Amino acid sequence: MTQALAGAGARPARQVTAWRLLTLGAAALIFLIYSQFWVFPLLGDAGNPAASGLIRALYLPAYGAAAVLMALTPRATLLALLRQPFLVVLLLICAASTLWSVAPDKTLTRSVALVFTTLGGVVLAARYRWATLLEILATSFAFLTIVAILVSLAVPSIGVMQELFPGAWRGVWPEKNALGGIMALGFIVLTAAAVLNPQRAMIWLPFAGLALLLVLMSTSKTSLVSAMLGFGGLVFVALVRRHPASGVATIWLAALGVAMIAGVFLFAADFFFEILGKDATLTGRTKIWDAAMQQIRLRPWTGYGYGVVWELKDTWSPLASIVKSAGFTPIHAHSAWIEQWIGIGVFGLAAFALMYVQTLMLAAVALFRDRGAYFAVPFLIVYTLMTLTESIAVTFHDFRWMMFVMVATKLVWPDRDVRD
Repeated sequence: MTQALAGAGARPARQVTAWRLLTLGAAALIFLIYSQFWVFPLLGDAGNPAASGLIRALYLPAYGAAAVLMALTPRATLLALLRQPFLVVLLLICAASTLWSVAPDKTLTRSVALVFTTLGGVVLAARYRWATLLEILATSFAFLTIVAILVSLAVPSIGVMQELFPGAWRGVWPEKNALGGIMALGFIVLTAAAVLNPQRAMIWLPFAGLALLLVLMSTSKTSLVSAMLGFGGLVFVALVRRHPASGVATIWLAALGVAMIAGVFLFAADFFFEILGKDATLTGRTKIWDAAMQQIRLRPWTGYGYGVVWELKDTWSPLASIVKSAGFTPIHAHSAWIEQWIGIGVFGLAAFALMYVQTLMLAAVALFRDRGAYFAVPFLIVYTLMTLTESIAVTFHDFRWMMFVMVATKLVWPDRDVRD
């Protein structure tokens, strides 16, 4: 009878384990789909992911996985979302911009996509603790690392750039900077996963080394700087949490370092740009910013509608004027902040800014209270640097926005509130 009871108890245990693996797999699936590692091999250089019906359909499994995970933890997901009021307002403004958008149908469709992308980040933060979250992301990045290396070595016509920047690796993404930026984040994720899960550190640290190798092979100096700053952020957290005295000294040294970098940028900008391998226009970005600001002045309060400015190519569209002023056709604003202003107006920009400031403040508090700071702080350092020159905020089907939402939500929904 004892054996029978043991057997009866063993079956539910196996079922729970299998179910947990399925939910963890669903969580990883969301991230992998939004990493878009599969888009470039399908479409090639000439494809437009936003315009391809096939590509849009292939995002649906991520929507479904997020909806299922939310259905399993509806109360936690709702309560976590309510602790992010600025995020809720931001989503409402994006949806409301359909009313004044220059392309209402596209704005509506992309607002729905944005909601599901954002939901993925919220539900992951509400459902899992920091250590589990980092291993979900680390597993996904380990997979992406292997794929990028294999494609670059086995199929160099896809994985290595041939004409522009010949020899630079791009893996399964359109260009080298995409690979470098993704692997810079991967390096931080994998290193933080090793810190929060020391029993599996010998699994994650080698993959962190491979991610750093891919950053180097991409030849993207900006990505390399991002990776180093992120690693410096992780060391900073470790020193602050080690002892109160060392924490105070580390904070003062960090503030001094930031001031020195700002001074170099302000008074020796040419040297700064030379280190990054950029010119004074940041590879034409300043021309885009000037042209975009000219259009913003025409509709500063409302913007032109969420997610449509850079694809509407009519003669009288905002993009036509931007192309005329900049001298070439940009694909986005190359600034997360200008992107919000031109798309959803000053109120949308304010909602994003308030959410961002709230997240930074909570990350500062987490330095002393939450082990999640080992990931939150370095991630926010890298993400902040990226927002200055790339449009990676409030973006649909983008894993970086999903990760920012996840971190922001996790900081207001700490491990003690998780019922995993």
